[in-house]
Amino acid sequence: MLVENPLGEQRSARSPAANPGSNLTGIPSGLLISAEFHAFPVPLHIAGVRDGHPALFQRLSLVREQREAGQVFQAYMEEIFAGGHDRTKSRRFRASYLRLLKGWGYDSNSPEGAVMKGWVESRFGIAPNFHRQVIGRVGDAAWIQYMTDKMSGRFDNNAIWLQLDLLFEFAQWSARRFLASGQRHLRLFRGTNDFAEHPILWKAGARQGVIRLNNLVSFSDDRDVASAFGDYILEVNVPLVKLLFFKGLLPCRALQAESEYLVIGGEYTAHMYYY
Repeated sequence: MLVENPLGEQRSARSPAANPGSNLTGIPSGLLISAEFHAFPVPLHIAGVRDGHPALFQRLSLVREQREAGQVFQAYMEEIFAGGHDRTKSRRFRASYLRLLKGWGYDSNSPEGAVMKGWVESRFGIAPNFHRQVIGRVGDAAWIQYMTDKMSGRFDNNAIWLQLDLLFEFAQWSARRFLASGQRHLRLFRGTNDFAEHPILWKAGARQGVIRLNNLVSFSDDRDVASAFGDYILEVNVPLVKLLFFKGLLPCRALQAESEYLVIGGEYTAHMYYY
């Protein structure tokens, strides 16, 4: 079935990415968001993270399977960031990557979701195009809401972006070591009922085209699971280098129920089906 853009237009979805955040990968943001990059990806690293935490990757070099690696990672994060809370009588709330993952699982448009989208904007220079509603431009109501949520003191503390840096580097290490050794892409699925959050840029036939995904977006490796979230199914070959989180990465319940993968967005070639 031909999937029509509900907005009835072949609009460019580059705004507000025309006002990108910082970029710590060494690869231009314009290239990072492109369908060409996703077809022919190169390794991505956040500057200084691995060099700043050699003990973690030394410990990981000794493990033999993913669950053990996840346990090593969580123990290291507990050691460095005190497990997301102070060990004092006041027990002042402190943000943690696990709290963000849990919050994202409940609602990607929550303050936790905004902090994670803000991290992508800061590290990859890819601005969000959706948070609760379409972000049309910098300064509009949707952008103000995103910025308000992103700067929530409840979740934007305890070096939370550094925690996400480490999560990304761990995910990259694990993906190459255990998830898909020797591969560059995974076939993933996303269900939707409309294309407001990820508009169609152009079509290459009845069921294929290039869409603009939000700067951080959820997928599943199970088509039936994806279908529970909408009548239209997006099928995308996602490069491993764009994974922040994937099923089985950590020995915890966060994002496991829907076999969820967190993918850094941009312009992706997608097959679009009506379920």
